[in-house]
Amino acid sequence: MTFDTTDLVSSLPLLFLTVAGIVLLMLDAFSRVVLVGRDHHLRMPSETSEAVAVPPPGSRNYLMPVTVLFLLATLAIMVWQAGTLPEGGVTIYRGMLVVDRFGLFVSGICVAAATLGIVSAPAYMRAHRMEFGEFYALVVFALCGMIILVQAADLVTVFLGIETMSLGAYVLTGSWRRSPRSSEAAMKYFLVGAFVSGLLVYGIALIYGVTETTSLIDIKRIAMSRGAAPLFYIGWMLLLVSFSFKLGVVPFHMWAPDTYEGAPTPVTGFMMSCIKAAGFAGLIRLLQGTLPMLARDPFTGWTFVLSWLAVLSMSLGNLAAIKQDNVKRMLAYSSISHAGYLLVGVVALGTVGDAARGPLLFYLASYALTVVASMGVVAWVGCDERGEERVRLSDWAGLAKREPMAALLMTISLLSLGGFPPTAGFFGKFYLFQSALGESKLLWLILIAIANSLISVYYYLRVITAMYFREPSPNPAITPIQSSAMKFGVLVSTLLVLAMGLFPGWLMSLCAAAKF
Repeated sequence: MTFDTTDLVSSLPLLFLTVAGIVLLMLDAFSRVVLVGRDHHLRMPSETSEAVAVPPPGSRNYLMPVTVLFLLATLAIMVWQAGTLPEGGVTIYRGMLVVDRFGLFVSGICVAAATLGIVSAPAYMRAHRMEFGEFYALVVFALCGMIILVQAADLVTVFLGIETMSLGAYVLTGSWRRSPRSSEAAMKYFLVGAFVSGLLVYGIALIYGVTETTSLIDIKRIAMSRGAAPLFYIGWMLLLVSFSFKLGVVPFHMWAPDTYEGAPTPVTGFMMSCIKAAGFAGLIRLLQGTLPMLARDPFTGWTFVLSWLAVLSMSLGNLAAIKQDNVKRMLAYSSISHAGYLLVGVVALGTVGDAARGPLLFYLASYALTVVASMGVVAWVGCDERGEERVRLSDWAGLAKREPMAALLMTISLLSLGGFPPTAGFFGKFYLFQSALGESKLLWLILIAIANSLISVYYYLRVITAMYFREPSPNPAITPIQSSAMKFGVLVSTLLVLAMGLFPGWLMSLCAAAKF
């Protein structure tokens, strides 16, 4: 198979990120040799020896700004590409990928969220004694998988995108090798992911057996002309189950709380924002772009199935979050409930049509940035003398007196997650619910979503109450991480959340223009 040279230009963000990941790996490998010597850089330090055969703490800090520069350059390429694309986008690599404004917008969300989140990584890894240079390359390679998934025009590239994205996430989840929780989280995530990959391949095989193609455009044409055979329904149901696992949707969420809690906090923020955004974009392209004719089928239509998945995710996620005294685990269950809100938008997209696409993308962008800000504060709050994270609600008591800036930024993030004005989260829910009201049959779903939003206010306010109205812990061994880069990343993320809430029009216009 050959391809045109214009394909290389159209896929420039993906190619640039791939090269960036390779460069970051090489930089880390050669810096080890320079810092510790060619003969000793592979030897682990002995407990009885004072000789250090690995790079000293902080020696890899330069990799963070280099990675940020690569990601900012990728964003600039995406902005340039969005301005030069024809209406409807272009299909490249013989129909394997499609470059359009929808894909570029969601890819931009992922890259921007990763850029802001990665700023917190060096100080966090140094404080928890888990520095390793491959972290940055793994994040970049996972972003490559997200771009492939978001721009997939074939079931084969859907699979490649999900696997590339997931492989990096598996390793990042278990990268805190001194923590048993991190190892447990990575093992659970990997085993569930391997099982889901089997379901995904089996679903693709069934669809291919019925349609004799894996092209999403051809599948849509054949399904509309011939009708959907029973095996076709089973195949797309397996694909839906696979995406539900990846997105942490109830009842396929069993891995999410433990994985999000056990992973290093910057990794948790990366997974909750970027992977969720890319997963929903892939689901939207698969369902609305390929299977719109199945949206309204009674009992088998995907809007019917997703409506009940949304109800289960919103309800169980919020009810479970109420009982949590662990802030990180509470945010993990909150992420499950927000997956339910996003499913409401996907259902609206299948019933109302393109009018719901802009509000859904607005919610994706606002949620991704809010999660980055909140998890940045969780990383900032620090650790005890054993290197354990301060994630208990009692650890956050009186935070406003010790770290007033951290408490303020966390308050804004939690208010955004709860849907309070004038934050981005308020307008995200407002636009999303308003678009769903375009179909009167979705009124029951909107009422359940509003009720769940009110429930979520309780556990968000619990954290705010602890920070401002409880006496601080007397334990002097617990100290927040003092890092200008970390504070800058959290501050910028929070200011963007406020800007999107105070001036939502500019982002909403971009979301409305992000078409297939």
